[in-house]
Amino acid sequence: METVAVFERVSEMQFAQGWLDAIGGDAPQAQHIFSTIRLPERATAGSAGYDFFAPETFALPPGASLRIPTGIRVKIAAGWLLAIFPRSGLGFKYRLQLDNTVGIIDSDYYHADNEGHIFIKITNDSKDGKALTVPAGEGFAQGIFLPFGLAEGDHAQAERHGGFGSTTK
Repeated sequence: METVAVFERVSEMQFAQGWLDAIGGDAPQAQHIFSTIRLPERATAGSAGYDFFAPETFALPPGASLRIPTGIRVKIAAGWLLAIFPRSGLGFKYRLQLDNTVGIIDSDYYHADNEGHIFIKITNDSKDGKALTVPAGEGFAQGIFLPFGLAEGDHAQAERHGGFGSTTK
């Protein structure tokens, strides 16, 4: 298999800014959470997905959503992307869903103004009234690297600066 990417942490300052904006709390709490962030990893040699781990314990009652700053960025080779999905078991048991269905991390997102900080917004769409709790350090989403192609006549030249939704502005 081909190595196409490397996971890194964003800077502590970038993480704290994202955490305080999305979750709240205070700077010392964000600093502590940053120190515990695990880089995504595969669980087995045959796993396609790299698990993203919860930076802190979170609970989602049915119908609730949460935007999670992961503290992670990824440098991806040209011609590849990272697709993010809920972990299969959580999707099956709780109907855990990403609010944008599938997260697409482009290779140029690494150079975005926010250091390519990956946020994952999830919703517990349980129809059975099941509340979901994910302990700190447990996987809740998974990323899979996929190749992509270009259409004939493609002439994209713009450079990315922002994050979500910035490429259509």
